[in-house]
Amino acid sequence: MTSKQSVADTLYPLLIAVAIGVLAGLGAVAFRMLISIEIDLLWPDGDSFVERYKKAHWAWRLTAPMLAGLIISPLIFRAAPEVRGPGVSEVIKALSLQDGIIRRRVTALKSFATATFIAAGCSVGREGPIVHIGASIGSSVTQLLRLGPDKRKLAIACGAAAGIAATFQAPMTGTMFAVEILLFDLEVASLSNIVIASVTGTVVAKAFGANDTIFQIPFFTLSHPGELLLYVILGLITGLFSLLFMAYIFSLPKLFSKLRIPEWLAPAAAGLAVGGLGLFRPEALGIGYETINEVLGGQSILGVVALILIAKILATGLCVGSGMSGGVFAPSLFIGAMLGCLFGHVAGLFWPDMPLSPAHYALIGMGAFVAGTTLAPITAILTIFELTYNYQVVLPLMAACIPSLVVVRLLHDFSIYETKLLTQGIRIVRGHDANRLRSLTVKNTMCEEYEFLRASTPFHELVKMVLHSPFPHFMVLDEKDFLVGVLSLRDVRSRLADPEYSGDDEVAADIMTKDVITVSEDQNLENAFKLFSQGNFSFLPVLSKNDSRRVVGYLKKDDLLNAYDQHILRGQVRPANRWVSPISNPFK
Repeated sequence: MTSKQSVADTLYPLLIAVAIGVLAGLGAVAFRMLISIEIDLLWPDGDSFVERYKKAHWAWRLTAPMLAGLIISPLIFRAAPEVRGPGVSEVIKALSLQDGIIRRRVTALKSFATATFIAAGCSVGREGPIVHIGASIGSSVTQLLRLGPDKRKLAIACGAAAGIAATFQAPMTGTMFAVEILLFDLEVASLSNIVIASVTGTVVAKAFGANDTIFQIPFFTLSHPGELLLYVILGLITGLFSLLFMAYIFSLPKLFSKLRIPEWLAPAAAGLAVGGLGLFRPEALGIGYETINEVLGGQSILGVVALILIAKILATGLCVGSGMSGGVFAPSLFIGAMLGCLFGHVAGLFWPDMPLSPAHYALIGMGAFVAGTTLAPITAILTIFELTYNYQVVLPLMAACIPSLVVVRLLHDFSIYETKLLTQGIRIVRGHDANRLRSLTVKNTMCEEYEFLRASTPFHELVKMVLHSPFPHFMVLDEKDFLVGVLSLRDVRSRLADPEYSGDDEVAADIMTKDVITVSEDQNLENAFKLFSQGNFSFLPVLSKNDSRRVVGYLKKDDLLNAYDQHILRGQVRPANRWVSPISNPFK
């Protein structure tokens, strides 16, 4: 390889990472502007969202979230169902099952849908959707450049990292979010691309005026080393609350189903309930950053914080569980802040002589709850650290985030994003799809050439066919070419071993296996693998997806296993450069 080619192969992936960072940063800025514009349209009077909300008529406060559900849900249900939900789960799914392909329409639809729900007062966050938007931008760029699956996956990570970094002005947080939540098989050489995209997204957001501080962070100090034990207890409590929060969210779809509420109508029904909650506790609606800042500023009352905490959990569960487009990262920060503040107040009642600040526990609770729901403790620690840039906060964060993570790992073992995929039958383990066979179809793996017998074929004729055929098994068809059984060499051998057996009176239908396990051509190989595991047989007849009685081929167990091995190897064996310049060929 010439030095010119080497330079091109080095610079080209970095330039793509920069381009994705710029576009994702612009996307994050535009998304925040869209939310502000819609809030100004829906709630014109006031400075903060809560103030605007309180000044509106009670009927509008009650119905605004419901109207958002009625308008947006049917639109995304028909145009792009993957827009529903937090967004991060869909990105993980695209990485694991879809070779990094995310439809281009997702960027616009996700932005509009989430902005409308947030502006209407629904309790969802903007961080998860920004991850989805950034990932969609990364996927679209690589699709336009016609790059391969590995390049698309890395581009998705770059876009997601840039989106998070642009939101919080925290490039380290964006980088670790992509590494810890999206990609677990990351090569060291690829980390530079994600870092560059993350830094670029941050710079772009700052350049367009998005450099205002999201949270008003209090000055944090650890008053006594023994206070770390309280932070450990807080971590254990946030871990348990994380489990309850996830259980509540993912039980709601079953509730809507029992109530016979259609999927497209569920967000509107949930919106009405959320509007009702907002009449009593408006602080629980929207993103909630203003309320977090009040708590971090020391403006908190024990009873009020408890009510806001309960209302926020109920509202977020209704919004996310009903399928609204919106994230859970911001609600997790909110719930963690309220839970930590509540813990600080209660601890102060038991130890009045200790200088315990509820605001400090609110800050640590934010990181601990994020660690429990996402199972990404490093991301949670870096998020709070980059918001404070105070090294004193790191040790208490570790003391709280790790116990929260351990509780969820021991009792559930899946993050909120993985749990959503589990409800769809997709098991993601440490960033990999445990069911890789799910992405491979029977049709693409089966053998289309096969030999068959008629059910009326006499025994002597079928013996000749079996002895001269390279196939060890035959499909047995009736006169309409419908499958009625399977005959193997073993079935014939058992009769030939009997010296007194003549076979004059028997036909194929008499000796074939009638109870045949089959698979459809449009099923995935995971289903076929389960069928193979249920019995001691080496092949499955494959039936047409249009006619469940007509044979189109057969699937051998060996072919299934080979396809799985090849899929694994294709995902693990990669070139040294993840992105290769189109102007050079590194193999020459």
